Amino acid sequence: MLIIDDLTVRIAGRTLIENASARVTPGARVGLVGRNGTGKSTLFNVITGDLPAETGHVEIPSRWRIGRLAQEAPNGPEPLIDVVLAADRERTALLAEAETATDPHRIADIQTRLVDIDAHSAPARAAAILSGLGFSAADQLRPCSEFSGGWRMRVALASTLFSVPDLLLLDEPTNYLDLEGTLWLQDHLAKYPATLIIISHDRDLLDNAVDQILALDAKKLTLYRGGYTAFERQRAERMVLDQKAIKKQEAQRKHLQAFVDRFRAKATKARQAQSRLKMLAKLEPIAALTIDDVREITFPAPDKLLSPPIIAADGVAVGYDERVVLSGLNLRVDNDDRIALLGSNGNGKSTLVKLLAGRLAPMRGNITRAANLKVAYFAQHQLDELNPEGSPYDHVRALMPDDPEAKVRARVGGIGFSGDAANSKVKTLSGGEKARLLLGLATFSAPHLIILDEPTNHLDIDSRGALIEAINDFPGAVVLVSHDRYLLEACADRLWLVAGGKVAPFDGDLDDYRRYVLSRDKANDAKQAAAQTDRAEVRRAAAEKRAETAPLRKRIADAEKKIAQLTRQLEKLDATLGDGTLFATDPARAAELSKTRAAVTAEIAETEEAWLEASAALESA
Repeated sequence: MLIIDDLTVRIAGRTLIENASARVTPGARVGLVGRNGTGKSTLFNVITGDLPAETGHVEIPSRWRIGRLAQEAPNGPEPLIDVVLAADRERTALLAEAETATDPHRIADIQTRLVDIDAHSAPARAAAILSGLGFSAADQLRPCSEFSGGWRMRVALASTLFSVPDLLLLDEPTNYLDLEGTLWLQDHLAKYPATLIIISHDRDLLDNAVDQILALDAKKLTLYRGGYTAFERQRAERMVLDQKAIKKQEAQRKHLQAFVDRFRAKATKARQAQSRLKMLAKLEPIAALTIDDVREITFPAPDKLLSPPIIAADGVAVGYDERVVLSGLNLRVDNDDRIALLGSNGNGKSTLVKLLAGRLAPMRGNITRAANLKVAYFAQHQLDELNPEGSPYDHVRALMPDDPEAKVRARVGGIGFSGDAANSKVKTLSGGEKARLLLGLATFSAPHLIILDEPTNHLDIDSRGALIEAINDFPGAVVLVSHDRYLLEACADRLWLVAGGKVAPFDGDLDDYRRYVLSRDKANDAKQAAAQTDRAEVRRAAAEKRAETAPLRKRIADAEKKIAQLTRQLEKLDATLGDGTLFATDPARAAELSKTRAAVTAEIAETEEAWLEASAALESA
């Protein structure tokens, strides 16, 4: 059991966690939730021992192995499959020892332990995890260094999952995944065989992959049963009860205070008045749950809607240089469309949104855009394009160079940066605040079409809710690429599947798509598992053959060692007898050494014969 007892943690003088306690039972799957900046990642650092607590403590069973996603992505010449397999250190060490062990008893112990930990199926399990996270069979054999940072973080996640630690700590793992990878991870974590704590703002993941919610709120930890939807319901019920209790307590306070005020001066009632004062002092205020207001997100509406379709593609092919990525595109986008793009990363979703945004021209075919069409394009990589030394005010002022100060300040406030926040440097803003700023700048010109490519990565759950409201209130068209299924279900009414170089409407809803993804991945896993199992069988047979031939190899090694010793003895005898003087000075000793030499020569011949016999037997085996 993981025990957090009366824990207090301060960072740079700021108290993040204060006198917090919680119990996580073995095998529990827990979602750790709370607003950005409340200290969730800090709590992970305390659990792993990377950060000391000011008071209180964390207890973890000594036998538990803790697994946490590496902060740095792996990068080296090793194939992906080998990087993941190396995460099981015991298996790696046993296989290395099996290559060199000669003692039959130790070889038997190694093989028994390899069977116990199911080592021979490990390549198939590693391949299945990599496949679920988006790596093809060919990708798994490529060097890790050939992949981008985001893809290498997927390899780090695969390694952590493959090692199956007793306590698995995951901090926003879906930030590196597409929708398909997120659906696979959700299914995988729902079956995790040990204890899991995951920090996530993905409601769908928290509703389907965990069975408890650990809420970090007001510096305290509270454990709730069920997924995120059950947590929200229980929290709302608790707030109602808290408000009733506070109201009841206030009435009791007023009653006691009225008695004291009325009878304090009367001698006959003085003792009763003092008693009531003591009761008042013991009435500690009830700490009610508080939910901070979430700053809304708004998208300015276009001045007027355009005649549909606002974009139409007819037989379009698009790509880069001479390489065609998508072809045969026959699509249209209308004013009120809410379109979600489905498909694994690398299939062309980014290419399609660049085409719709006008950042890529068609290689062939025709694309028609409505006159005066304005398109807003938001992508996570654009966060790096913000000026780190500039403020939200500076960025908005650049778009409104001739407008009065009050109007600029009002617009900055509308984006979500009012008062002193408007003058904060971008480099001091959180990821969520940067995302809000970029959303405001991207939609500044009141577009007719908004394209959002993974807009939720830095937003907490409440801010994602505000984004959903903004999308649904926007009168223009929206195209979405997101791994957040809850967002897509709340906003999208059309699904386009980007796969195989084509784009086509997906016939079904997101539940159908989830079943499609998982069934497809299981089919791929089965093929890869078969191939990996074949290789594993070869390795297993080789290991068994090594175990069978271990006595022969030991006989050969012993014979070679003995021959070397006897040869050195023979060389010393020859050196002593070689000059002939010993026969003249000490004939008896010379005769004895000659007999010894003859015996050594015979023993060498006999040992060589045994070596030849064992070598022939080994070669035959």
